[in-house]
Amino acid sequence: MKIPNIHGYIDRRILINFTADPKVVEKIVPFPFRPKLYKEKAIIGICLIRLKNIKPKGLPDFIGVNSENGAHRIAVEWEELGKIKSGVYIPRRDTSLKLNTLVGGRIFPGKHYHAEFNVEENMGNYHIDFKSSDNTEVLIEASESKVFSDKSIFETLSNASDFFEVGDLGFSPKKDKFEGLRLKVYNWEVRPLEVQNFKSSFLDNEKIFPKDSVKFDNALVMTSIEHEWISQKFK
Repeated sequence: MKIPNIHGYIDRRILINFTADPKVVEKIVPFPFRPKLYKEKAIIGICLIRLKNIKPKGLPDFIGVNSENGAHRIAVEWEELGKIKSGVYIPRRDTSLKLNTLVGGRIFPGKHYHAEFNVEENMGNYHIDFKSSDNTEVLIEASESKVFSDKSIFETLSNASDFFEVGDLGFSPKKDKFEGLRLKVYNWEVRPLEVQNFKSSFLDNEKIFPKDSVKFDNALVMTSIEHEWISQKFK
């Protein structure tokens, strides 16, 4: 069944970004995808997004639903009709909305794990943590900054923004195929975050990511963005 176009608002979206050993990431990403490299490093991350008024496009906002969500993402590329395309592969999704765990693959692609989120936000300061039904845990404590990290592989906020903006097409696994969803943002604008603390038990799992194969790089935030989710088939 084709997933309908979904309309709503990104109340807050945080991207926590890491560099990783390409050889490690190659083992995680299924064919036909391959890691998309930046300065010879694979780029992986966590998206922490609060969605508001989510509903099929054309319906009134008041019937929409709100949720906190987390997604672990890997920047990838692949060949499609003779051209190289880019996006993200999403090995796992977590959500506060039990509805998403029941209808995963029909509204949003892929399996969703139900998670309990704890969120505190105040004047550009963020604390977000969640624990999922399979005990996966994520935490970030960060503050908005006027300065992009000078330790980032991307060097400038503009470089980082451009890289992640073109990663608007995400694919989630579903049995022997992939489900795609494109994020159409009406006004793309990110701001830098200074991170004081973070944790991901998924990224800390040395059976998936051997010790020292993943390194924190930067974090970005965007708020109050109107958007659509558009279903995409893998060609």
